[in-house]
Amino acid sequence: MPSSNEILLTIVLCGVVTWLSRVIPFVLLKYVKLSKGVIEFLSFVPIVIMTTLWFSNLFTVNTGHLPTLNLAYAIATLPTFLVAVITKNLLAIVAIGIVSLAVLRAMGMA
Repeated sequence: MPSSNEILLTIVLCGVVTWLSRVIPFVLLKYVKLSKGVIEFLSFVPIVIMTTLWFSNLFTVNTGHLPTLNLAYAIATLPTFLVAVITKNLLAIVAIGIVSLAVLRAMGMA
């Protein structure tokens, strides 16, 4: 059985590695100028992450069966998509998605 010192050291080292992995890119980018193409490419990253999260929740996977549609998420997608088309504002899209799903859960549909 590991000692409490080993566990504490592991937690501290994991924290340091996590912190460094978030700080080092900012430090490096302070001294490196990115090209316009790279900056434009990176501007799509938040949209890709949000789409991935949405798609992974839209379907429920059961081992040995085909994925099934999560009806609450599918219904909440409609007003969220409408806001996305109209505003193109990521904060508004996320807010409407959360509110839509909260309303559906309050109604007992989720």
